[in-house]
Amino acid sequence: MRRAAIQAFRTARRAPIWRVAGKKPPAISFTSSQSVNLRPYSSAKYPAILSSSLQSSMHLRTFSVAVISTVVASGAWYAYQGDSSQTPAAAEMLTPEQATQKLRKNEESYSVNRGKGVVRYDVVQVPSNSPIEDDHAEKIVEVPASTAAANEGQSSSDWMFWAVFDGHSGWTTSAKLRNVLISYVARELNSTYKSAASDPSLVLPSSAAVDAAIKQGFVRLDNDIVHSSVDQVFKSNSRRAAAELLAPALSGSCALLAFYDSQSKDLKVACAGDSRAVLGRRSENGKWSATPLSEDQTGGTPSEMKRLREEHPGEPNVVRNGRILGQLEPSRSFGDAFYKWSKQTQDKIKRQFFGRTPHPLLKTPPYVTAEPVITTTKVEPTQGDFVVLATDGLWEMLSNEEVVGLVGQWIEEQQAGSGNKSWVRSLFSSQPQLPVETPQETTTDGQRRPIRQQQYDISGAANRFVVEDKNAATHLVRNAMGGKDKDMLCALLTLPSPYSRRYRDDVTVEVIFFGDSPDSRTVSVNEEASASEENVKAKL
Repeated sequence: MRRAAIQAFRTARRAPIWRVAGKKPPAISFTSSQSVNLRPYSSAKYPAILSSSLQSSMHLRTFSVAVISTVVASGAWYAYQGDSSQTPAAAEMLTPEQATQKLRKNEESYSVNRGKGVVRYDVVQVPSNSPIEDDHAEKIVEVPASTAAANEGQSSSDWMFWAVFDGHSGWTTSAKLRNVLISYVARELNSTYKSAASDPSLVLPSSAAVDAAIKQGFVRLDNDIVHSSVDQVFKSNSRRAAAELLAPALSGSCALLAFYDSQSKDLKVACAGDSRAVLGRRSENGKWSATPLSEDQTGGTPSEMKRLREEHPGEPNVVRNGRILGQLEPSRSFGDAFYKWSKQTQDKIKRQFFGRTPHPLLKTPPYVTAEPVITTTKVEPTQGDFVVLATDGLWEMLSNEEVVGLVGQWIEEQQAGSGNKSWVRSLFSSQPQLPVETPQETTTDGQRRPIRQQQYDISGAANRFVVEDKNAATHLVRNAMGGKDKDMLCALLTLPSPYSRRYRDDVTVEVIFFGDSPDSRTVSVNEEASASEENVKAKL
């Protein structure tokens, strides 16, 4: 755990301001108003590429929240505007009200009134990088019975998609996935379902055929990003075209996609990378159980390490220190072309455009694939199942059981507060224990533990959690960043980029609730659980 914490902290891609600028840290003078004078930096002083890895004190196990809160409360809200010759800027730590406003800035909530097994989904994003490197996408596609069999008495069924994307080395790959991944997958599914519909012996395609279609959508898109773009660049021989076409290939992104067929009630989760999906289901004893629907795919995952060594025999450094070629942590991702292009291609790009020198250990690429691992789960809408999709920024802070227990607590508190199953009443309370079952066996295979809890020296007490939000995804992020401990919450949200990246990652969370809903064939915005109705639109 300690080693993992050190590695995670060193992956931060930006060095402190004074380190980049070759200066010593600024002196901090405390005042009675808890403010600090800090001279703003000039963004022009940032180099394009940092030659050394970010150093950190995360390995100090005794590092406590009190230290963070003391420093930040003394005014560590850094102003990132203007040049270094300007008057020093003074600022204060966020108040709890301001922290809540920042948490809820990008929250969205939708009611799904289609009678097809999904009643609601909530979304939130909280950035750490600037701009945020995470992204997300949702889409509901109404499919006619001629393409996909519908339930009795209905002329169509629904394909529902939710996805989160965890970008790295930039935002361009995750933005590309937001725009087109669902379309690529839906196109492949359309062909597969149409083939099954034309066969009198079939009602729906086999589960294996659906899996193959989803994989084909992932792989085809990544091929377009990584290889087709290079072909176009070489044909154009234009630096401007190279900058535009190669941007999604040069950065990278993990992808986690959930696909729900309202006719079959099957939920497919396709994972390429280290984002995670977890199912919450109520047990007979009234508590919720947590079932992971994906495996974290990194160089430190035993199954991924085994696969890579088999695919690249004679290369002992294909995985080193839990990373691909000692550098990249996810073993499956979109983009990341420097782990997929041949040495000849990389040399040519370097000569003609702006590429970097190929990795010295590069021998038999590709080392990273976008082909996802897919799981299938039969959803039970009448049992109130829910699924949480989140980038690793959440799972660094909370365990599977804590996440499911928190959503269960949110649901139960909502029902207790309203006396019915309305989703939009205000919630302000807490419970001493989370309503979740404790797993009988504890294993770390394929599931990394929440390393930030060690960094913050957080106890395992469940009474640290609170229910204050009407959006279930925001509720999770609030409790991941402190819950009842408002000093921690305010401290973590006060720190700006790039400092914040030391203590928290970008976080994107989606919570999908299954159940019975009226069939008005609509998808509507839940205004009270959304930041602004002007900023969100129903995705049908």
